[in-house]
Amino acid sequence: MKKEIISTSKAPAAVGPYSQAVKAGNMLFVSGQIPFIPETMELVSEDVKEQTARSLENVKAILEEAGSSFADVIKATVFIKDMNDFGKINEVYAEYFGENKPARACVEVARLPKDVKVEIEVIAFVE
Repeated sequence: MKKEIISTSKAPAAVGPYSQAVKAGNMLFVSGQIPFIPETMELVSEDVKEQTARSLENVKAILEEAGSSFADVIKATVFIKDMNDFGKINEVYAEYFGENKPARACVEVARLPKDVKVEIEVIAFVE
């Protein structure tokens, strides 16, 4: 099976030794996206809803670069710093996924890269 590295300037550059996404066959594995503005590599804000939206915009940019979309996402993993933010994160998440409700895990973690409040990774189908 051929492996293809997916990269776009419309999402933050990798802050470590990894790719934004990897396409293998008809599967796309998008690395965890944090709420950085791609052009500046700065945190969007301290607000968890804005951080969630920015993380999802970064995911969206990578999906689109690979010829995919939120409608093609089959699994998502949401890492959050504080489970008390679960409801706020879900509000924003639901706006992006609509009726497409992929399988999902949501995990509270002790710390995220750059001390952000949310990080989101997805697996999608690509035709």
